[in-house]
Amino acid sequence: MIIKESALKKGLPKMTGSICPECGKIIEAEIRQEGKKVVMFKTCSEHGDFKDTYWSDVDLYLKAERFAYDGIGVENPKIKDAKVCPEACGLCNLHLSHTALANLDLTNRCNLRCPICFANANQAGYVYEPSFEQHVEMMKMLRAQKPVPTPAIQFAGGEPTIYPRFFDVIAKARELGFPQIQVATNGIKMAEEPGFTQKMLDAGMHTIYLQFDGLREENYIAARGRPLLDVKLKAIESVKKTTPTQMSVVLVPTIVKGMNNDQVGEIVKFAIKHRRVVRSVNFQPVAFTGRIDQKEREAGRYTLPDLIEDLAQQTDFATKEDWYNVPSVTPVSELLSVLDNDPKVAFTSHPHCGMATFLFIDKNEKVTPITRFVDVEGLMEDLLKLAHESEGAMFKFPTKLKAFNTLKRHMIAENIPEGMTSTKFLKLLGGIFSDSSKAKLADFTWSLMMVGGMHFQDAYNYDIERVKRCVIHYAVPDGRIIPFCAYNGGPTYRTEVEKKFSVPLAEWKAKHGSENV
Repeated sequence: MIIKESALKKGLPKMTGSICPECGKIIEAEIRQEGKKVVMFKTCSEHGDFKDTYWSDVDLYLKAERFAYDGIGVENPKIKDAKVCPEACGLCNLHLSHTALANLDLTNRCNLRCPICFANANQAGYVYEPSFEQHVEMMKMLRAQKPVPTPAIQFAGGEPTIYPRFFDVIAKARELGFPQIQVATNGIKMAEEPGFTQKMLDAGMHTIYLQFDGLREENYIAARGRPLLDVKLKAIESVKKTTPTQMSVVLVPTIVKGMNNDQVGEIVKFAIKHRRVVRSVNFQPVAFTGRIDQKEREAGRYTLPDLIEDLAQQTDFATKEDWYNVPSVTPVSELLSVLDNDPKVAFTSHPHCGMATFLFIDKNEKVTPITRFVDVEGLMEDLLKLAHESEGAMFKFPTKLKAFNTLKRHMIAENIPEGMTSTKFLKLLGGIFSDSSKAKLADFTWSLMMVGGMHFQDAYNYDIERVKRCVIHYAVPDGRIIPFCAYNGGPTYRTEVEKKFSVPLAEWKAKHGSENV
C-alpha cells in the first residue's frame, strides 16, 4: 500500500507548527474559526502577534478534511535523521509523500521583468543556471526515487525556454523515462520564434503550463510589466499548428485580488472555447513575499474558497459543491497499485493545498461538472475498500470486474449529460482499471477539462503540516529534493541554493552581455 490513515488533527480549533514571518523561527500557530473564515494566529516572542486568513470558507475547509490521506514517504531519503520540519529538507525521513511533480529551474534568467516574480536574475543580483550535466544528474536522482520514480517533471525558471540547451534537457527527460514532461513558460519564444513549439514537441514535450493572467491587456502590464495578451494567443495557436497535435496547454493564471479575480470565469470560458488544445486551468492565488502589514494582507489575501466563490458567481455551471481537494482521488492510485502490484503515484498532499473539479463539455459547449452524474464520495470510498480487500490477491480479473461494477453503481443515470452515455463514461473510466498505461490515463484526462487551484504558502500562512505532505518538489544541484513551499515560502531554501550555484550578475554580463539576462 502507498497510503495510510492521515495523522492530521481534524476540526477546529487546532494547533500546528509555523514560522515567524520576520525571523523565520519555528513557532506554534493556532488555526481557528472566526465567523465564516478559518484564520491562523501565531506569536513570536521577539516580533509579536500575526494573524492571517487560512481559508475564507469554514465549510469548505472542513469538507476538505474528510479527504486526508498520508503517503508512506520515500524509501531512500537523502536526509535520514531529520528531527524538525522544515530544518533539513532533502527529502528527509519526516516527509510523508513522494514526488508527484518535480520542478527543475533551468535558469533564473528571464525575457520579462515581472513585478510579482520572486525568481529572476535582475532582482536577485546573480545568475543561477546549472550546466546541462548538472540537470541530467538531478533528473536521474528524481527517477531513482523509491518506491515511486518521479513521474512528472516541469522545467521552470526564470524563463526555461531561454536556457541554451533547452531542447536537449527535454530529450534527456524523455530518454530517462519521465511519463509526463512539462514546461512553465510565458510563451514568448513559442509566439515569436517560428518552429519553436514544433521543436519542443519533437524533443518530447507533453504539456505547456502557460502563464495566463486574464483577457485584459492591463493585467499583463500590471503583473508582467508589458502587454502580453497577443503573445498568449499566438502561443496557443502555435500548439494547434504542431504536427501531430499531441501537446496540451494548461492555462496558469496568477490571481491577484482586485486585479484579475473578476475574470476567473472568463478565463475558464476561454479555455472551453480553445479546448482542442487547452485541457486544464490551474489557478494560483498570489503568495506574499517580503514584509506586508496585516491590513494589506487582509485586503489582498485570496484563498481557494474565494476562487470557488468567484467562479460560482461568474459562470452558470460551477458551484462549491462541485469541488474536491487533491487527495480525494487517492483511492484510484491505491487501487491501481494493487491491480498492477506496483506502487503508483499518489497525490497525498495536505487536504488544504489544492481543490479541483472536472467538467464535461458537449458539442454545444454546455458544461456539466462530473459531480452531477457521478457520486464522487461514494465511488472513492468503495474503490478504497476494494483496494484494501484485494491487496495480495493472486488473480486480478475479479478485482477489475468489481471496479467496473463499482463505477457503474455510482453513476447517476438521470443526470448524465447529452453526448456522454453511461456506457461511454464507464468505458472511459474503466480503461484506467483495465490498462494503467499513460495512453489510457491520457484518454481520461483529455476527454474532460480539469479546473483547479493550488495555493502556495508564504510566511504568514505557513503550515508545517502542509510542508510535510507536499507532493510538488524542486530538484537542486547538491542532490537534494525540496518541497515547493519550503523552497519558496518563509525562510526560503531558494536563496541558499541559488547563491551556492550562481555567478554574480555583473560577472555574467561581462562575459555574455547584458541583453542575455
